[in-house]
Amino acid sequence: MSINKLKQLAITALEDLKAEDIVVIDVIGKTTVTDWVIVATGSSSRHVKSIANNVVIEARNAGHKPLGMEGESEGEWVLVDLGDVIVHVMQRQVREYYDLESLWSVEAMDEQAQRREQDMS
Repeated sequence: MSINKLKQLAITALEDLKAEDIVVIDVIGKTTVTDWVIVATGSSSRHVKSIANNVVIEARNAGHKPLGMEGESEGEWVLVDLGDVIVHVMQRQVREYYDLESLWSVEAMDEQAQRREQDMS
């Protein structure tokens, strides 16, 4: 399955169970772990677990075996590893605390600042 199809499958699975604030982050070249990170919010631990399970089920139905799932017992933050796409489903307060979107943005801003310093030297 192509990365774009896998990414779209994950987004659709999230939308099907009413995940909120879905954000897709391109991390190609920033990490060797994955190419895309998708972050979504669930309204409760049960909702977070259901959303993550739906991502796994839809991936399997499409013939893609997920590499793993973590955090499902607590339901505050569940990670679904699809290989080239990693999906994080979080309760709102956990998502706000860890702020993964800014984490990746800060790294990008730091890289830009380093390039500017090198250009000025």
